[in-house]
Formats: sequence, C-alpha cells, structure tokens
Amino acid sequence: MTQERPVLYSFRRCPYAMRARLALAASGQSVSLREVVLRDKPSEMIDVSPKATVPVLVLRDSSVLEESLDVMNWALAEADPEGWLDADRALIDELVGQNDGPFKHHLDRYKYANRYDGAVAEEHRADASKILLELDARLSESEWLCGSRASFADYAILPFVRQFANTDRDWFDAQDWPHLRTWLDGFLASERFKAVMKKYPQWRAGDAEPIFPEA
Repeated sequence: MTQERPVLYSFRRCPYAMRARLALAASGQSVSLREVVLRDKPSEMIDVSPKATVPVLVLRDSSVLEESLDVMNWALAEADPEGWLDADRALIDELVGQNDGPFKHHLDRYKYANRYDGAVAEEHRADASKILLELDARLSESEWLCGSRASFADYAILPFVRQFANTDRDWFDAQDWPHLRTWLDGFLASERFKAVMKKYPQWRAGDAEPIFPEA
C-alpha cells in the first residue's frame, strides 16, 4: 500500500536537512513534514532509518532515502525547473565533496571543539577559511559557484557556510571575502531561505503533518 505523499523527517537547523528542504522546495515535490528534536527522536524514524540522523525521506513505496544528497537528487530528478543540475556535474561533485569532506571536518572542530580530543578551534577555523577563500575567488568571477545561475552546488553548500558564519558572525564579517559574504547574505535574505526555515512544532505519532513546501 502506498502513502499519499513522501514523509520527510527533518530538523530545522541541521544543514543536511536544510539542503534537502531547499531541493524539495525548488522541485515542488510536496512531502509530509515531521519535525524532529534530536534529543528526543521518534521511534518511527529510527525504525525506518536506524542510523537516526536527519534528513530521512520515506517515499510513497516505503523505500527510504537516508542521505541529504540522495534526497536532493531524488527531488531534482522528479522536477528541476530552475536547472540546478544543468551545471557541470564534475564541478558540482568536486565542490560538494570538498564541502562534505575537509570543510565539514574543520567546521565541526571549530564549532564543537570541546567534543573532539585535542581540537583547537582557531586552528580548524583557519583551515576551513582556506576553503572559503577558494570559494570567494570562484565567486569573484561569477555570481554563483558554477556560473551565472544557481546550481545544486550552491544550495548543497550554503547551509554549511551559514553554520560556519554563525559560529562567530563578527569574526566572519571582518574577513576579506566580500564575494562569499554577498553570496551568503543574498541567500539569507531570500524568500526561499525564509520558507524552508519556517518553525514547526516537534512531531509525535498522531500529530497533524504539515505539507512542505507550503503552497
């Protein structure tokens, strides 16, 4: 038996869940949203995805997507009206791989240094900043990472740059990366960002499930 629409387990501030919601919003694929509190994860999510991290997308046929990039690719395969996948796929993969690998490694140890033995926040901030300087140089040549139009790479990476910036916004704004800051600030001011960051109450079994994205 198939369900009426896919079910998305999400957490508003998680950058992985954020980029999944961004792709769903861009594609227009509607889902039933279940907002998760990470310290009180619902057993329904853990039952379908024992790794217990968001996002989790349960499709109509009950198959499960457990990785944010898989959710993005599924949504955009269904519909890609803004052409997020039109950019050079090799370049997209290179940029997203750099973000999800070395940048995320340093971001975690900058933001949550106390969780990692021997981590020095300032050292990891410096290493992450080298990657951001590369993005700033790329953005000095075009409005978006892969050219004149926004692509999969931009929306897969922006939530993580936002998290880095918010760790110490005064320090971030004092750095010499004007193109990166313009790119990030444009995203933060956009209607799409506001729409995907709407607050929802914690979902519990039996609760109403808002449809995302809203009409």
